[in-house]
Amino acid sequence: MSRSLKECNNCIQQFESHFPFCPYCGQKSGDQLTLSVLFNNTISNYFSVDARFFKSFIPLMIKPGHLPKQFISGRRLMYLHPAQMYLFISIVFFFLFSFVSRKQVESLDNAIKKDIEQSHFHRDSIKKASRDIPTAKYSVESVLDNEDHLSTTDQRQVQAIDSVKRVERSSSSSIFNRKINEMEIDSMIIAGASDEELYKKMGMRADDGYLTKRMYKQILKFFKTKSGGSILQAFLDSIPLAMFILLPIFAFILKLFYFRKGRFVHHLVFSFYFFAFLFSVFTLLVIANLIWNDFPGWIMTLTMFSTFFYLFFGVKRFYGQGYILSYIKSGAISFLFLSMVLPFALFIMGMMAFLFY
Repeated sequence: MSRSLKECNNCIQQFESHFPFCPYCGQKSGDQLTLSVLFNNTISNYFSVDARFFKSFIPLMIKPGHLPKQFISGRRLMYLHPAQMYLFISIVFFFLFSFVSRKQVESLDNAIKKDIEQSHFHRDSIKKASRDIPTAKYSVESVLDNEDHLSTTDQRQVQAIDSVKRVERSSSSSIFNRKINEMEIDSMIIAGASDEELYKKMGMRADDGYLTKRMYKQILKFFKTKSGGSILQAFLDSIPLAMFILLPIFAFILKLFYFRKGRFVHHLVFSFYFFAFLFSVFTLLVIANLIWNDFPGWIMTLTMFSTFFYLFFGVKRFYGQGYILSYIKSGAISFLFLSMVLPFALFIMGMMAFLFY
């Protein structure tokens, strides 16, 4: 009695159909690509990066669309899993990027402290000059109104008063159309005012909503610490989560343009490999900047621009459409993602970083 045979999608070897796994390579027999298959054991197997990574990395970089096409066709053990590859490369990138971001945070904090010191010195100098005007003879308003009748010395002192008023006006900020005078808040903080007094001075009301009160708290926190670097660090720390959220959105955009070219999970596979390529490029640029202090900006710009052509050739190979149609669609996908999705994500990241730093 003859036994029926089936062919393994991964190693193309034939084996008896009743076997649940291929006896040659170990891939599950009749494995259907679903979301559960795509993510199954990805986290638990993350650190088991073996020779498949090196076997997958070169095709990832020089053959756009090859890896996702192979994975969709059933060869899922020959190359590194797309989600696993994305996670590994992205973590390497963020590890290296942390050295660059630390310098940026320190530079921002130093710049803010220097600006504050210069502002305080300028303000104290102006106030000292303004105190030399005889207050019994002139009030601030009358002096400013009768500037033409004053002596040359008094006119210079009047200019000092006017400078003080301009500094006070320029140092005020607003939140939801409510003015906040930074100089007054700084003075109250130095005097040891309570948070309740500071919030009242800033304009926070008892009936304000949670978001408004949270904003006031963060502004007061900034006034006390004068640390913009912590906000920047919170923003940078939110990038990994944001990129992981942007990835399925990118896959959804692909689904819109290639609606008849497979299920959503197929577009997700392409997105994982494409984002892994992007992080590989970012990693190489970070390494170049760490090694070469004066790394030419034009090389970075050219490298970033080349990612569009990678996407173009990737969708051409993966979806099997012509050059012209693939170029038009890849251009539209890039424009939609970069002009609408990415700016909105950056705005949300900035808001979240400020509200929860």
